[in-house]
Amino acid sequence: QVQLEESGGGLVQAGGSLRLSCAASGRTFNTYSWDWHRQAPGKEREFVASISWTGGSTNYADSVKGRFTISRDSSKTTVYLQMNSLKPDDTAIYYCRLNRYGGNYWGQGTQVTVSS
Repeated sequence: QVQLEESGGGLVQAGGSLRLSCAASGRTFNTYSWDWHRQAPGKEREFVASISWTGGSTNYADSVKGRFTISRDSSKTTVYLQMNSLKPDDTAIYYCRLNRYGGNYWGQGTQVTVSS
């Protein structure tokens, strides 16, 4: 089993920044990538960003390109989402997901609220 613990959410004004963290523990071997997703009220969960296990490849949703940066630490057990120039439309619950051969694991989510 894999456990994911997210942190870093909160309330911020438009134009502000937040950094989300997602720490993994347990059976993380055979992990090949990490994702961040988000779900706004009344909307479906959507992809935000991904990073390969090596950190050499990243991808972003068009809506966050140039504003958000995904990264992971050298131990490869924590992934981050640096969010700059936040907009009210970024308000959502943010979830991290660890993707490994044999299954994917989701975090519990962390609320991000951006006020105008």
